[in-house]
Amino acid sequence: MNFRSLEEFWPFYVNQHSKPSTRRWHFIGTLTALLFLICSILFNWWFLFFVPFFGYGFAWYSHFFVEGNLPATFGHPFWSLLCDFKMFGLMLTGQMDREIKRLGKRPVLQAF
Repeated sequence: MNFRSLEEFWPFYVNQHSKPSTRRWHFIGTLTALLFLICSILFNWWFLFFVPFFGYGFAWYSHFFVEGNLPATFGHPFWSLLCDFKMFGLMLTGQMDREIKRLGKRPVLQAF
């Protein structure tokens, strides 16, 4: 599938993350990656090694073992990264359920 914009890719991305636990694993991975990024800036640049390892590790685990699909990163790495940060922000502010409803997906309660 070819997507011309982030707005076009976003509904596909949300559909690929239909299960709440998949989104939670992504949230944990993004949060952990951001913490390692901060540690690399404040303490030692070697922490940069852990940023993609944890960021992608938790997310890919959720796709292979929870969601049962391939990560969107494999086909659309740039759009997926941007959408991951968008989803992280929406989950952090408690707006992801509203976004799922807006897109016509089944609403699900979140723990975050």
